Order: sequence, then C-alpha cells, then structure tokens
Amino acid sequence: MEASTRTRRRRADAERSIAAIVDAAVAAFSRRPDTSMSEIAIAAGVGRVTLYAHFPSREALIEAATQRILAEASASLDAADLERGPAIDALGRLIHTSWSVLAHHGGIVNAEGALAPSTLRHHHGDVLARMDRLIARGQAEGVFRTDLPRDWLVDVCYSLFHAAARAVGEGRLDPAATPDLLEATIRATLERTSRS
Repeated sequence: MEASTRTRRRRADAERSIAAIVDAAVAAFSRRPDTSMSEIAIAAGVGRVTLYAHFPSREALIEAATQRILAEASASLDAADLERGPAIDALGRLIHTSWSVLAHHGGIVNAEGALAPSTLRHHHGDVLARMDRLIARGQAEGVFRTDLPRDWLVDVCYSLFHAAARAVGEGRLDPAATPDLLEATIRATLERTSRS
C-alpha cells in the first residue's frame, strides 16, 4: 500500500474518531455537565489514549462541544432570517430559535464554566454579532432604547440566556415557559420608553 494511501486512511480514521468524540461529548455534557472523560471515551467507542490524543484536556473537549453547538445555533439563526420584517419581530424569532438550541443542550452551559470567559465569549462571537446588528436595526427603527451602550445591551441579553439555562437546569424555571419569559424580559430591557 502506498504511503499516501495509508496517510489518507489514518487521517480519515482520525476524523471519524474526532467526530464520534465530539458527538458523544455534546450529548453527554448536554445531559450531565460533570460527565467524565472516561465516560465520553466509552460513549464514543474509543479508548482514553485516542480521546486524549485529540483532546488533551477536559477544557479542550468542552470547547469543541461548545463550537459544535454554536455552529448549530448559527444555522438555526440563518433559517430564522433575522433581516426580515421589523426588528421587534426578528427579536422574537432570535429568542425562540436560540432557546430551542440552548434548551436541547442546556447542560453544556454548566460545563462551559470550565472555560475562560474570554474563550467562551470568543466562541459566541457570531451569535453576539447577530444580536448587535438586530439591536442596531431596532434602534434605527426607533423601537429599541438608545440611552444605554449597545455593547451593554448585547451583554445583558447574552447573560439572560445563560441565566435562564442555569435556572432550568436547577429546576427553578419551567423549560416550556422559558422562551416566553426570556422574550418578555429581553423586550422590557430593549424596548424604548418615554425615558429612554
């Protein structure tokens, strides 16, 4: 067998192992944030040596799982067509679409606590940029407040999503009611009033 063929086969095997590990990590961390690396290796059908060869630390694996989930969130937001219609309507679509992804993978929020805040924020860059553009559009339409810095409003919305996921995970919020609660809270935060 030619060396290039062996190399391609090894690369394909490695890519399959990586995909299986990340799939297992997403499923495991979504259910139980404290899942061990050994449990993930078993679920992925690989040995611990293989797992650690690709992901040398728990943090590296959590980061890969987070990236996978955020790619799913970005695809869902593409489908929600946030540029269509008034900003206030697009805000509702953003909230409900984002929550459906977050609710499915809610446990990852607690696992993400192992990542540095700057790393976590970096990975949320696309979602945060979409929120920023939507708030800017709502401000231009005169429906969102302009008396507070837009960066701060984005941060507040981002924090509310994560607080809701933690509250659901701790049993303090009903998952079915959460998207409407989030929408009411975020709208109250963003909507322009006579004083803003």
